[in-house]
Amino acid sequence: MCLRLSLLVAMGLVILLSSGCTTVSLGSVDALKQAVDRHTAVHPSAASVAAQPYFQLQVSSHDGQAILILASVQGASQGWYGADGQAVFLCHGLLVKTLGLTENLDGLLLPQQDPFAAGLQHLQQPLTYTRVMDWSPGYRYGVQAQAQLSPRAMENVEILGTVHRLRRIDERVRSTEAGLDVVNRYWVDPVDGFIWKSRQYAAPNLQLELIQLRPYRESSP
Repeated sequence: MCLRLSLLVAMGLVILLSSGCTTVSLGSVDALKQAVDRHTAVHPSAASVAAQPYFQLQVSSHDGQAILILASVQGASQGWYGADGQAVFLCHGLLVKTLGLTENLDGLLLPQQDPFAAGLQHLQQPLTYTRVMDWSPGYRYGVQAQAQLSPRAMENVEILGTVHRLRRIDERVRSTEAGLDVVNRYWVDPVDGFIWKSRQYAAPNLQLELIQLRPYRESSP
């Protein structure tokens, strides 16, 4: 379930890789370190992605770009890590936690009837729900926000030279107490609900664009 994730204790990527707690193959540590540089632009190609033996997620923000590597899978939750300490955690494609960014999403609480777990491909009309978020720095915890998911048109999304025909879902998230009014955007496979691309706010002033380059893909309900 995509409820509040417990805080991870960062012990270093090499320890993580050698501990036996990962559930997917990552390739060598040296290759992983070379794959990530958040201070410069990255220009992956289908060939460069295929040449590396691990699942890859491209993450972009106003701070830079990086290719993160899948390091943990627990049910529907996935942990994607960079070599210099940044990480994002997804559950059914939804951003639920970040580490090592200028602002971080420390936790996310969703209702029991989680629309992401149900599969956004089933969304036929606007759906409103309440989410509770924790952000740092600033100890902004327990921030309640109203979110409305709205299905939009089908769009062509090109990733590594392949065009995917995807349903765009817009999500407006508003919180009076936090002065928050942002729009998240998801591009969803209409067959199984897999989110190939998204633009999600990790914090009020930090939007991330997430693109699945080599996804660890499991069908949604």
